[in-house]
Amino acid sequence: MSIEVNNESGVAVDEEALVRLGRFIFDRLWLHPQTELSILLVDEAAMERLHLELMDEPGATDVLSVPMDELTPGTPGRPTPQGMLGDIAICPQVAAEQARRGGHSRDDEMLLLATHGVLHLLGFDHAEPEERQEMFGLQRELLTEFLGRPAPKETMA
Repeated sequence: MSIEVNNESGVAVDEEALVRLGRFIFDRLWLHPQTELSILLVDEAAMERLHLELMDEPGATDVLSVPMDELTPGTPGRPTPQGMLGDIAICPQVAAEQARRGGHSRDDEMLLLATHGVLHLLGFDHAEPEERQEMFGLQRELLTEFLGRPAPKETMA
């Protein structure tokens, strides 16, 4: 399992917690042990550029996901094949503002965004009400189990 965190944000972040979370999610969703994930932490200016380039939307956002091998969750008897899950970009500055509005810590928001990003890489979406219910339910379940306490409430950029 290869989870790489590259912090270009200029903000101190608990990178090891992001790696532990990634490993936890990989285990719970039966991803191949050699699955690769890259997490890039960027400042607001870089996130705004990525947001415009990838989504054609202005302004910095909280998290962006770029899937690579279109992997989906496995099962206990049939894990996901080895591959490149993809890249997640997270902006700690946007996360800090959302955490403040949500009444929880920036670290919790970073973990929430990382979970959200990984689920997007695995094909989950929240455009439709049924998709939103499934994705956010799994997001809360995974993060609650990882934290050992209730997950923070979802915030939106």
